[in-house]
Amino acid sequence: MLTADALLLDLDGTLVDSSESIVRSWLRWAAEFDVDPARLADSHGRTSADIVADLVPDTEVEHALARIDELEIDDAGTVRAMPGAAEFLAALPPSRWAIVTSGNARLARARIEAAALPGPKVLVTADDVTRGKPDPEPFLLGATRLDVDPRGCVVVEDAPSGIAAARAAGMDVIAVTSTYPRERLDAVLHVSSPAGLEVDGPGPVRLRRTRP
Repeated sequence: MLTADALLLDLDGTLVDSSESIVRSWLRWAAEFDVDPARLADSHGRTSADIVADLVPDTEVEHALARIDELEIDDAGTVRAMPGAAEFLAALPPSRWAIVTSGNARLARARIEAAALPGPKVLVTADDVTRGKPDPEPFLLGATRLDVDPRGCVVVEDAPSGIAAARAAGMDVIAVTSTYPRERLDAVLHVSSPAGLEVDGPGPVRLRRTRP
């Protein structure tokens, strides 16, 4: 059993299954910009701006970033909810959770809508921060917008970069093993999807793992 004042939830690989959409979009982008796809390894969980800046010359960054945004938004309709995600969110008090994602706001909303998930009262995206995951800024901002002490938050994440951000913010982590193997995810609890979590109680959020 874990108790939290609030939950900060990653989106891709945690609440929505966007892996095939992400792979399709980035492979097409890599071909267009003559980038070796192998250089995309371990990019999951980082902002597109950070990834693109590492892969193309400075003079191409603006155009390359606009293009990956276009490709991902065009493909967002293929995204589906992770098992149990809708039920999990429905069981949470609306003021006790936020989505904190490395995607931009337009892409995040498109994927939430495509997955038929409820929109959060608080959504933190790449548009809101100057430093993305693994920096703690996104999660600290989520806690601030929920008016909760960061030390009382629990993060649900699927990527090492997001877990590093949560740890740097002083938050406990529940890892979703949808993208990376368990041994790469430093967390107090591991589940394969939100279906493995049960919410107990309307006050401080109490979470119980129902299955791995």
